[in-house]
Amino acid sequence: MVSQVVVGSDYQSTREALVEAIEAEGLVVSAVIPFNGMLARTAGDLARAASPFANAEIVQFCSAALAWQLLEEEAAQIALCPLAISVFTTVAEPGRVVLAYRTPGQGTAGRIKAENLLRRLVARSAELARLRW
Repeated sequence: MVSQVVVGSDYQSTREALVEAIEAEGLVVSAVIPFNGMLARTAGDLARAASPFANAEIVQFCSAALAWQLLEEEAAQIALCPLAISVFTTVAEPGRVVLAYRTPGQGTAGRIKAENLLRRLVARSAELARLRW
C-alpha cells in the first residue's frame, strides 16, 4: 500500500481534486465505490460497532493503452485493472485526509508505468486539493 496524507485540505476538496486529476490525464472514472456506506450498512450484521471511517470512497479508472500493455506482458495482469485510488478520513482523525492505492509493483514495464501514473495522480490530487481549500 502507498498512502499520502493531504495537508491543507478537506475530504470533499480532495475527492474532487482526485477526479479532476484522473480526467486531466485523459482517463475516465469508471466507478466511485461508497466504501464507508457499505461498512456502515453491514456493521450491525457483522457485530461491529461502526465504520472506522468518517468518509471513504474508492475511485476506479482505467487507461486502455496501459491495460493493453499490461495484458500483452502477461494475461494475468488483468487483475491490476481497473486501477483505483482511495480517499478517506477516519472517525478518530476526521480532519486528516488520506489518498491510498495498491502498488502494482515494478515487475514489468507496464507495472512501472502504472505505478508512475498512480504516484502522479496522487501528487497532483494533493496539490489541487490544497489549492481548492
